[in-house]
Amino acid sequence: MSTAQPSGRLRWHCRRGMRELDVLLMGYLDRHYAHVPEAEQQAFERLLGLQDPEILGLLNGRIHAQDAALNDVVQRLLAVS
Repeated sequence: MSTAQPSGRLRWHCRRGMRELDVLLMGYLDRHYAHVPEAEQQAFERLLGLQDPEILGLLNGRIHAQDAALNDVVQRLLAVS
C-alpha cells in the first residue's frame, strides 16, 4: 500500500468538466487514493484514462469493463461516494 500523496497529474485527470464526475473522482483521490493498495491505485489511473461517457456508463451500470480491477474500483467509488 502506498501512502504517497497523489500527483498534480492525477488531480488534473480527475477534473473532467462534468461536475458530478469531478466531485466523485476528486473525493476518492483526496480521501482514499493514498490509503488503498497499489493495484487499486493503478486501476483508478486506468479509469481516468477513459472518456467521460465510458466512466458514466461504468458508474451507472450500463456497461461492464472486462478488466475486473477496473470494475472493483468503480464499486469502491460508488461505495464511498
